[in-house]
Amino acid sequence: MPFADTSTYKLPPSILDEQAVMLSDILPTSYEVGVLNGAVRPADAVAIVGAGPIGLAATLTSRLFSPRLVIVIDTADSRLQMAKHFGADETLNPTRDDINARVRALTDELGADVVIEAVGVPETFELCTELVRPGGHVANVGVHGKPASLALDKLWAADLTITTGLVDTYSTPTLLQMVASRQIDAAPFVTHHYQLDHIVSAYDTFARAADTNALKVVITK
Repeated sequence: MPFADTSTYKLPPSILDEQAVMLSDILPTSYEVGVLNGAVRPADAVAIVGAGPIGLAATLTSRLFSPRLVIVIDTADSRLQMAKHFGADETLNPTRDDINARVRALTDELGADVVIEAVGVPETFELCTELVRPGGHVANVGVHGKPASLALDKLWAADLTITTGLVDTYSTPTLLQMVASRQIDAAPFVTHHYQLDHIVSAYDTFARAADTNALKVVITK
């Protein structure tokens, strides 16, 4: 393993293997690129667009900074139910909710202090720029395959900070200690288990997450 001396960590006995798997990807990604880059602070209103594993991990880790309000937005009601379990105060579904109006009503008409994009399509990124308050922060975590527009004619005077980036995993030692001490619980991300000889079924389950309610699928021997 290249650079193993600087990128591997000894697991405390209290951490299960499947919890450690979550520490290799979704938890450091959401924590670093979403919560830390977004500069979540105590008493902030945080809106998270997307309730997949990354969005739910951002919901969980944003709670470490004592925001007053965490709003999670997604089109799948099953994911919104999971978001409540991971610490969301409010959940909104754009197929039936006026997202802009609801977020402003929940934030004294100002908008969210921090908005985390966890989908990776132009529409959700542009929505994030509409939901953030003047002087607020948009942290883009989603991986985009198409360009997204910035409405600078509307945003130029809002004094926004927009951050993007890939995970560096510098937070892994911290997250390890938080999982070991039960400050955060990584176990609920694992919703399905399959043995290696059923890996095709495992991929199918994960591919149909909206139907199967899958978050993360663990493969064992």
